Amino acid sequence: MSRRFRKPLEKKSVREAKKGEKRGDKRAKPSFAKKGSDKRGPTQRSFDKPGARFGDQKPRRPAKAAHEAFPEVREEKKPAPPLPTKVQTVVVTADENNMRVDRFLEARFPGLSFSHIQRIVRKGELRVNGKRADSKDRLEEGQSVRIPPLKLDAPKTGGNLSEAATKTLEELRKMILFEDADVMVLNKPAGLAVQGGSGLSRHVDQMLEVMRDAKGQRPRLVHRLDRETSGCLLIAKTRFAASVLTGSFRHRSARKIYWALVAGVPKPKQGRISTYLAKEENEEDSIMRIAEHGDEGAAHAVTYYAVVEASAQKLAWVSLKPVTGRTHQLRAHMAHIDHAIVGDPKYFNKENWQLPGGLQKRLHLLARRIVIPHPRGGVIDVTAPLPPHMLQSWNLLGLEADRFDPIEDAPEE
Repeated sequence: MSRRFRKPLEKKSVREAKKGEKRGDKRAKPSFAKKGSDKRGPTQRSFDKPGARFGDQKPRRPAKAAHEAFPEVREEKKPAPPLPTKVQTVVVTADENNMRVDRFLEARFPGLSFSHIQRIVRKGELRVNGKRADSKDRLEEGQSVRIPPLKLDAPKTGGNLSEAATKTLEELRKMILFEDADVMVLNKPAGLAVQGGSGLSRHVDQMLEVMRDAKGQRPRLVHRLDRETSGCLLIAKTRFAASVLTGSFRHRSARKIYWALVAGVPKPKQGRISTYLAKEENEEDSIMRIAEHGDEGAAHAVTYYAVVEASAQKLAWVSLKPVTGRTHQLRAHMAHIDHAIVGDPKYFNKENWQLPGGLQKRLHLLARRIVIPHPRGGVIDVTAPLPPHMLQSWNLLGLEADRFDPIEDAPEE
């Protein structure tokens, strides 16, 4: 008898659910899906309350029920942390321990250009525990870092380049000696600065802005060359490559070979120069001087050299291999052994020395070759040609630019 009246009772519960008096029995849910429109039933069955398909004219009710059943569907996008428009002080976290100052700023503020980082560091606007810091200094957990107002460079994409930017991109493309998805090696011309400084409006770091990708990521410098030095300049195209390549330089896995034309012929013809170098500031400029161990700011510097060929005992083509990477290291070291590099405006200290006719009074120093492990395996091995002014000198002096390089197998330290 009870079986005979189960179905009418089920219909009564449906009517009550429609009026909002009470919810229908969960066991009746499959029967609602079988009845009525085939289009509505299957889609609503998964999330609507019993009786919802009978309220098609009021769609808000099932939507509300679905929202209550799945509250995690609602997503509110949090705005990106605002760029500091005034001075702020942050504390170095455990994850940031031993991180370089420039890498710390890049990680905290993605898109911040290298030139902007160098500018605020050079001006002393960024301070660590109240003291001026260098971009290469390493931070320690718990230190306080004073950060001045910053300005991010607007991301640029290849499709929106101005005429000037397109020209800059073409210039960079002509400099490329090697390129893949992670790394690029440029043949930097003499006279072009690598990074910004006082009175400089054009430099490699600024030019790289035109090579930002669709995500706003820009190539970044891995090492530096003096403004008047030409040759191989390594560029990382991704953050991953920058991290790995920087580590290779730090652990001295990178091998760099330079060519130079120097006054006189060094004796012995192969040797090692080991000194301490410290920066000496004056009113007009700054130079690196030979220092003593323990002097303030003094850093150890080691260079191997080898004479490749001599010209009338007055000039020599030398191959140089720096073990360390100090500012002006090769120029200061060659001047220290009384064989300054020809055309060096800062370190050429030979009195009454006449430049041979036909040679240009420009720095005769070339970053000839760079060999470094590739971030994803294998080895990057790139060679740069002689720049025009050095090639002219080589031709005038009868030096053969395709001769072997005797320093290639010099020991590492």
